[in-house]
Amino acid sequence: MPDLIEPDVRVRESFLESVEEFLAEGRGGENTMLGLWREKFADRWESEDGFADFVAYLHADATPDAPRPDHHVPQSTWWLVEGDRYLGRISCRHALNDWLAEYGGHVGYEIRASARRRGHATWMLRSVLPHVHALGIDPALLTCDDTNVASRKVIEAAGGVFEDQRAQKLRFWVPTDVETAAAAPSQE
Repeated sequence: MPDLIEPDVRVRESFLESVEEFLAEGRGGENTMLGLWREKFADRWESEDGFADFVAYLHADATPDAPRPDHHVPQSTWWLVEGDRYLGRISCRHALNDWLAEYGGHVGYEIRASARRRGHATWMLRSVLPHVHALGIDPALLTCDDTNVASRKVIEAAGGVFEDQRAQKLRFWVPTDVETAAAAPSQE
């Protein structure tokens, strides 16, 4: 059964395999989370020490005082794992800058290709909502491409209410409070 954990060095091999899956799909380019990570760490995350630096960076990124580009905000990241197998990630941006308010939203997630269509994204999003609420965010803005039917279904399953479309992005508001956001169901 999958778990949602803070980034951990124990899943290095599987994480790196997932990077290859994302790249094979054409993901991980500019203006993506994976693209940023690759730019900063791909030259060294194959080594245990380099991957430990990457994990430390992710932990530090959640703190307000961590060094980051001017246009970035503090962000907490969790990984979906099954044992030592990395399945995906979900991140919560602690605040919205202008670009995030229009297109990016508070929460972003992705599931590696070999782990899709099993309900992982829905379970992961529902599971992270209490953490998002604890950050003082309610409701949370989530966006997806207008062509991404699967992501739209994930957002709607978590209680997302459609607000509007801006360019190719659909925008939804998802309640994060415990009363409205039901506890994550067990994954079958």
